[in-house]
Amino acid sequence: MKTRMAVVKRKTLETAIQIKLVIEGHGKSDIHTKIPFLDHMLTLFAKHGLFDLSIKAHGDLEVDIHHTNEDLGITLGQAFAKALRDKKGIRRYGCFAVPMDEALIRVTLDISGRPSLFLRKEQGVRVGRHPQYTFEDAVDFLRSFCQHAGVNMHIGILAGEDTHHILEGIFKSLARSLDIATSIDPRVKGVPSTKGKL
Repeated sequence: MKTRMAVVKRKTLETAIQIKLVIEGHGKSDIHTKIPFLDHMLTLFAKHGLFDLSIKAHGDLEVDIHHTNEDLGITLGQAFAKALRDKKGIRRYGCFAVPMDEALIRVTLDISGRPSLFLRKEQGVRVGRHPQYTFEDAVDFLRSFCQHAGVNMHIGILAGEDTHHILEGIFKSLARSLDIATSIDPRVKGVPSTKGKL
């Protein structure tokens, strides 16, 4: 099978981003977003999804992180969509739960071509503000990713008190779920949909 990879560049008046993604990777990463906490999340995303991922980003961080964060989600989503090409043979669905100390996160997704993001916090879950990267920043990133990757994603925060643990659990669960969903099932002939198209 030909290696599935993509290089995507996005340049606006606010950001300049280049991403190289190899789906059949080994978890190698070279991440430079100038948002330290997001660098950490994307590094562990690559490691646990076994994707090779290189990211170079420059943005108007003197304003705030919003433009860079959102455009990184857009560009990473576009990279997955481009690398998956016609999606023939993929498993399509992925689900994985990750415990991070007191936090328990489950990500369930479908590479359906119908993008959406749903989050549910169980009663008792407390999400505070991380000093570098908020829960709302993560939601913006993930929503942009889903829209441009064509992914329907449900995130369940089943337990948690520490925002760092919750965010790390989300990115690790996403990585493992995507690894499952993007993998090739030799039994699947063509596109895994009765419609014949995703």
